[in-house]
Formats: sequence, C-alpha cells, structure tokens
Amino acid sequence: MSHKISVEVQSLIDAQDNPFVLIDQDYNIVSANRAYQQAYGISAEQIVGRKCHEVSHRSEVPCHMNGEDCPHQKVFATRKPHQVLHVHYDPQARPEHVRIKGSPIFGQDGTLYLGEAVFPLAHSGDLDCEQQRLTGKSPAFLACIENLTRAAATDAPVLLSGESGTGKDLAAEYIHRRSRRNGRSFTMVDCSAIAESVFESELFGHERGAFTGCIGRRHGLFEQADGGTLFFNEIGDLPHPLQGRLLRAMETGEFRRVGGREVLRADVRIICATGKNLRQLVASNRFRADLYYRIAGILVDIPPLRERRSDIEELAHALLQRMGGADDPSYHLAEDAVQALLQHDYPGNVRELHNILQRAASLSTNGIITAAEIHIEEPIASTIRGVEGGLYIGEGEGQEPSIKGLESQYIAELLAEHHGKRAKVAHILGISERTLYRKLKQYGLQSVGRSNSGNQSE
Repeated sequence: MSHKISVEVQSLIDAQDNPFVLIDQDYNIVSANRAYQQAYGISAEQIVGRKCHEVSHRSEVPCHMNGEDCPHQKVFATRKPHQVLHVHYDPQARPEHVRIKGSPIFGQDGTLYLGEAVFPLAHSGDLDCEQQRLTGKSPAFLACIENLTRAAATDAPVLLSGESGTGKDLAAEYIHRRSRRNGRSFTMVDCSAIAESVFESELFGHERGAFTGCIGRRHGLFEQADGGTLFFNEIGDLPHPLQGRLLRAMETGEFRRVGGREVLRADVRIICATGKNLRQLVASNRFRADLYYRIAGILVDIPPLRERRSDIEELAHALLQRMGGADDPSYHLAEDAVQALLQHDYPGNVRELHNILQRAASLSTNGIITAAEIHIEEPIASTIRGVEGGLYIGEGEGQEPSIKGLESQYIAELLAEHHGKRAKVAHILGISERTLYRKLKQYGLQSVGRSNSGNQSE
C-alpha cells in the first residue's frame, strides 16, 4: 500500500532536530526527515518503501516477533506514545544503542502512522574499552547504557554501584570517553590496594623530605589527572582520615602535597565505584555522610549478569573473540555449551563468565567448545556481598536469597551489634520503632540482642 505524505506533514517531520521516520501500519517506512538522512548518510529514496525492521534491525520479521518491545505494535494498538531502548544498525551494519520515542501521527485523511524519533546513545565503537567491550541488548543493559550516557553529558560526580565483576571499571571508562574530557587522562585509583600510610602521598604527591626516605618531589594523582577523570574504585575502602582530604579537594579543587605549603589546584572529574552499601557504612560512621552526598551526584547501578541473562550468549562470543589472538585459533561455542552457560546465575558476574570460558578454551583441542569443557563451580554457601541498595546473602548452596531473608538477617545483625537497642536500630534502618516492632514479630526476632536477664533498656 502506497502512502502520499502531504507537504505539511513532511515539513513538520523535517522540523524535528533528531532523526525521525514515519512508518505505516504494514511496517513500511513512508518518510524520513533531513536529520535522519544526515545522521546516517543515506537518502530518503534508499529507505522509503522498505520495512522498518529490515532497516533498523537487519531482521526479516518485526522486532516484537524477536521478543523485543516494539513501538510499532504498541502505538498502533493503543494510539498512545511509547518509548523503548533498542539496538539499531546503521547503513554499515554497525550496532548503535538508541532510545526510540514512538508517537501516533495522523495524515490529512485520518490515516494513522507511527512517528519514530531516534535519540542515539552509543555507537559500537563507544563501547570498546582497553580491557573488553561493553556488550548486550537486554532491557537492563540498555537502561544502564542510557544512564551512563546521560552521566557523561555532565561534569557531575558519579557513583557506580554493583556487585563484584559487573564491569564498573568499564562503565567508568565509558563515561570518560563520552565526556568532554575524552582525550585527557583517565586515572584509576584502587582504594583497596594502596596502603593507608602512602595513600595520601599517592593522591596528592609529596615534597622532598616530607618523610623518611623521601628524596624528591612527586606529583600526585590529582595533579596528573588535571583536566581529566579520576576514578576511585572501591571507594568504600578509602581510609576514614583521608575521606576529609578528598572531600575538601573535591569541593575546592585545591590541595597541598604532603610536606608542602603551596596550595595547588586541579580540574578533575570524580567517578567512584563501590561494591558495598555506602549508606550502611554512613549509618555505622565508617564513611563520611558529607563525602557520600558529594560523590553521589549521579547514581548509576550496574546490573548483575543474572538480571541480563539474554546477554550471556553474546557476551560469551565477545569474550572468546578477545581471547583468540592473531596467531591463535578462533573459539566457537557449541549449542550444548551455550545451554550450559545459560543455566548458571554467575555470582561472580562477567568476571566469572570470563574465567569459565578461559578454562574451557584451554581444554578445547579443536577450537570448538562443548558442554564437556564448561566447568562451573557450585555456589559458595552463606556468602555475603554488600552492594549499594542492600545486602545480598546466600541462604545456602544452590538457593536464591529472598528479600525477607535479607531483611531478617540484617535486622538480626544490627540488634546483636547494638545490644538490642531498638531505637538505635530503627534509626539506622530509617523506620519508626512501631514499624521495627512489627518486623521483629514477623521474623521472630523479639529476643535477639537482649541479655538473659531480660534487660529492656534502650
């Protein structure tokens, strides 16, 4: 069915700043605006009349038939706007992460069309980092990429939270590469690997003779990162005495070298990452509240692999491709190997998947990895992993932790730590004492933390 677009409708489409296409009920592209043609280096004649899923997804069927959230299907069914996060392909077949805003558009004769505004988030090259590539198409991954892209557009501090092995360091590098500071230094500070005795010197530098054995001036990481980005990995491990120094440097941009009097300045963007619950550390006075609120300008949660299970196969192929060098054989996953990988929950996340594949590649004799080469260790029982937003506690081998189990365990630990003082525990949890009493009764914790004499003092 051929559709003739009026001059008025085409003018409205061309007035859109973002790439915009008009699509009929049969998935045919009937118009593309100038911004679309310029962005993708393609003329309207090259795509008008083609199916939208063929152009954007390189697919012979609509995206909802591939299990994706389809704006075409939703807009034509509801006649209401609908937004989605998708991976599209440009004319060179390179993947591009985009947000699509689909809107109902009516022609002069009342015919309904889908108007799609395209908001690019990240091209395939943007996701390449030194270590590996950010890979995925799952809703959780696409939402994360959008949040990272928005964070990159500002100069505000960013706090990345997530479990160990989720790729927080790759996310930090992505933010830097997408920011105005790209091309300047990206410096990582591993807060868990530097001894407290030398941490201040590493961070701010030192003058000659500042301490025993110091024979010369040294520029610290703050100075070296001037104009660039400082990434504090595992910020929860930063020694408490240094937290105040870091806070002052962030607030003023000023600092002194150890043993120095000269006030120095550095223009540094701060990105932090944590696998711990910083709010809990603040509540227990192990992390400064003022520093937390300073570094948490923008919060981005990096999803665990179990929440983006549909990405596992693509991730595995990408990791194997990285493992094979120019002189090494290419590794390929057999179908039974893929199925074996999909059954695991990956408490160690992408890092664990990488280790499993590395071991499998070493066992493969012909480059084909089958289920026989996939060796997955049993989950460790009673493992506690603190992450931003809550504790994840393994309740036994092979079991998934429940929300109630997590809360019950946490409350029990607080009661024991504070000797049953319920007012203190309620304050830490941020709830009323009445709510706490209900939870104690629900979980059978009324006597936890109380002495044998039944001391009821608060």
